Amino acid sequence: MSSFYGLSGRSWLAGPLLLAFLLLGAGPLAAQRFAAIGDYGYTGPAERDVADLVKSWNPEFIVTLGDNNYDFGDSTTIDQNIGQYYHAYIGNYKGRYGPRASTNRFFPSLGNHDYYTRNGQAYRDYFTLPGNGRYYEFVRGDVHLFALNSDPAEPDGITATSAQGKWLKERLAASRARWKVVYFHHSPYTSGRHGSDADLQWPFREWGASVVLSGHDHIYERLAVDGLPYFVNGLGGRNIHGVQPVKQPNSQVLYNANYGAMLLNATPDSLTLQFITRSHQLIDTYVLRRQGGPAPVLYPVSPNPAQPESLLEFYLPAAAPVQLRVLDALGREVARLHDGPAATGWHRLPLRAAGLAPGLYFVQLRSNRFAQTSRFVVQ
Repeated sequence: MSSFYGLSGRSWLAGPLLLAFLLLGAGPLAAQRFAAIGDYGYTGPAERDVADLVKSWNPEFIVTLGDNNYDFGDSTTIDQNIGQYYHAYIGNYKGRYGPRASTNRFFPSLGNHDYYTRNGQAYRDYFTLPGNGRYYEFVRGDVHLFALNSDPAEPDGITATSAQGKWLKERLAASRARWKVVYFHHSPYTSGRHGSDADLQWPFREWGASVVLSGHDHIYERLAVDGLPYFVNGLGGRNIHGVQPVKQPNSQVLYNANYGAMLLNATPDSLTLQFITRSHQLIDTYVLRRQGGPAPVLYPVSPNPAQPESLLEFYLPAAAPVQLRVLDALGREVARLHDGPAATGWHRLPLRAAGLAPGLYFVQLRSNRFAQTSRFVVQ
């Protein structure tokens, strides 16, 4: 898709009239932005850097993929390993590092290192979680999240036919959410040194899951198995692992050069998953989409407020010449990102908001037959 980024004072409606049109047409911001960190709980520069990265995204909540408290899951280390960096997200926080969240915004899953002392008691005492605290579910907007306990010490089992497996199958079937995210520690499929865990190769796709997140191997990997995306995300701060000599045949992206975390953005129409390093390098972007309909769609800027990695996305049911413009709060065009033919289907391009002053802006997608707008903020 050809595009350019330029400045122009032209607009197709007068400023105040255009502003009113945009405010009426932009609609509410429906995205949920959240982060996933794995194998992170080891106080030091790497965990600090990843925590700073995650907090720079201002996520609505954080999920963890296990190993929250290295090396032994002990009560004497849990606050310095977790609360020191993430206390502002933890509900009912009683540690020494600062204020707690007014509502819980931190949803961990158990890892093997959390079990090494008193069978995970420090973890259960530290967090206030839904359900039995070992495996549970919660809903945020368009996303239904299911945290599992993949450790063999789980009393309800870790196979697909176990009590835990039956619980997940039933809860996935009952969910009416657009996106169903399952997350836990040990990886069903991985090219990392621990290897794939056959006990956790449940029929997630058949049961209705949209995506599976795991950790344990201290790498980042994206795999596709039977049409379902799997992610390994274990670069949250402990150390970095090597990989097997031959990677999994269903591996699509494999990375282990720096620490980082995943940023997830969900709307009713898309779930975008990105892995970003602590140096703000974007390693991978994967987008799940609802099947396209008969009408063009301009999606909300993601992430919003605008970040260096923010993307613009739109869908066209048929090829058409379109303009994609950025307008300020007075309706003045400040950037034109595309002007010309665009093919049928999904289109994604960077927002390039770095040169914009702080304030409210609008993205406008228009042709000679339609016009749609979406708000975003530059801080």
